[in-house]
Amino acid sequence: MNGYKTVSLTRDVEATMIPAGTPVTIPQGTEVTITQSLGGTYTVVGPGVMARIEGRNADALGIESSEKVIQPNTAGEHTGPIDADAVWDQLKTCYDPEIPVNIVDLGLVYDCKVTPLPEGGNKVDVKMTLTAPGCGMGGVIASDAEQKIRMVPGVSDVMVEIVWDPVWNQSMMSDAARLQLGLM
Repeated sequence: MNGYKTVSLTRDVEATMIPAGTPVTIPQGTEVTITQSLGGTYTVVGPGVMARIEGRNADALGIESSEKVIQPNTAGEHTGPIDADAVWDQLKTCYDPEIPVNIVDLGLVYDCKVTPLPEGGNKVDVKMTLTAPGCGMGGVIASDAEQKIRMVPGVSDVMVEIVWDPVWNQSMMSDAARLQLGLM
């Protein structure tokens, strides 16, 4: 979505307050401005609220959801190792709700390791950080990454860990991210 769009919610909608990460219900009829629409989620600003709305609730914004339904575990149908690039591609669909750049290009993902399991399937371990230690959205972003990684055929287990060493700084962003944010 390019530019901002103001809408009135067509129904009560569950959302997550930014940056606190706490759940909130925004009532039907509330006028909100959609400031970001990336990765299947929406960041909205309204009277006294900045929040993230999941794609499954896009209808409350008057938008037809394009969110992919997460399929049941397909690890048993997939034999052998998985393509690590497919995992990285999924991570690139995860966004900080305040910054219109994916978590990979922001430099938030420090490590992504795929381990074949003896019983079949694969375990994916991700170590990531946040732009600020006090950000309450960490659990939300990590959960988003986990759910999207589970969509990769052959993934049977996922562990996303938030780490603080090294401390994130702007030099960890890709050139594309710095350019997009006007930092170059």
